[in-house]
Amino acid sequence: MAGLKDALLARALEEGFDLTRICRPWDVPQVPERLSAFLEAGQHGQMNWLEERSHWRGDPAALWPEARSVIMLGESYTPDTDPMETLTRPDVGTVSVYARNRDYHDLVKKRLKRLARWLIAEAGPQGADAEPAGVKVFVDTAPVPEKPLGQAAGLGWQGKHTNLVSRDLGSWFFIGSIFTTLDLDTDPAEIDHCGSCRACLDVCPTEAFPAPYRLDARRCISYLTIEHKGPVDPALRSLMGNHIYGCDDCLAVCPWNKFAQTARETRYHARDDLIAPPLAELAQLDDTTFRAKFSGSPIKRIGVDRFLRNVLYAIGNSGRADLIPAAEAHVNATAPEVADAARWALMRLKSDANGLA
Repeated sequence: MAGLKDALLARALEEGFDLTRICRPWDVPQVPERLSAFLEAGQHGQMNWLEERSHWRGDPAALWPEARSVIMLGESYTPDTDPMETLTRPDVGTVSVYARNRDYHDLVKKRLKRLARWLIAEAGPQGADAEPAGVKVFVDTAPVPEKPLGQAAGLGWQGKHTNLVSRDLGSWFFIGSIFTTLDLDTDPAEIDHCGSCRACLDVCPTEAFPAPYRLDARRCISYLTIEHKGPVDPALRSLMGNHIYGCDDCLAVCPWNKFAQTARETRYHARDDLIAPPLAELAQLDDTTFRAKFSGSPIKRIGVDRFLRNVLYAIGNSGRADLIPAAEAHVNATAPEVADAARWALMRLKSDANGLA
């Protein structure tokens, strides 16, 4: 198995993965208690799917009892520009780095499947009954605790912002996993290297971290712009700035990013029209043009109404009187959250204009 592991590491690199580490499915005994506390506090907001199949999410060994190893893989999507730059430009929207081009779910899963097929062929028949090795691949959408498994495997550690941080890739990398019946050599778990740093906690506009290593998703801009349905709490809207899909603030300020290299995969490089998209143009999208613009993008999944809601919040926070017509165009929108956001934006913009008069 040692030779197989060496070959696996080389093959994973060829497939486009930047880090490969291995642990056991049962190496995360702390997850059930932490998940239970998170859910009981209601800090998952409207993400009710976290409550479903929580016995699997809390215990990956129960997800597939036959599995003996979990191959954790990291793929860099490090940007070549500072994602914080657009935060100072109120006339444009800020899109999370991972969503500025192709949907990573599709790209990572294809790599995982190719690697898994290679692993089956390379390992050959297993046991007297000559059955091939079993494999299952996961990317973010299954009840798998990727970040704790990533730390158990040595891929990185869960930083104070609760995301995985790598000494090699910083905060900018996607995580995929391959569960297998093969008994592969494991790697040592990673230890915490955050030290006294609290940059990620202090930068959060909505104070979504009640304590280090704890996230209240109900206040997280990524959650609010992507997962939250309907109107956002008015007390939080003004804190969202010009974030229209996701938020990278806590990732972008991590000092470990100084070791990260720009993503090798060009399909993760930002599209020109998503680096600093003008809010006035985005506000003109209808369902057809929205679907066309974001075909192949993770943004498409939130739908045009939620997206316009986010754009209108950004317009309301812009202080730009020239964006008043963009908000006025949606005051009678069919979707209640869009109409509400438009009225809120107008109230904010006209209040700002009167204050300057």
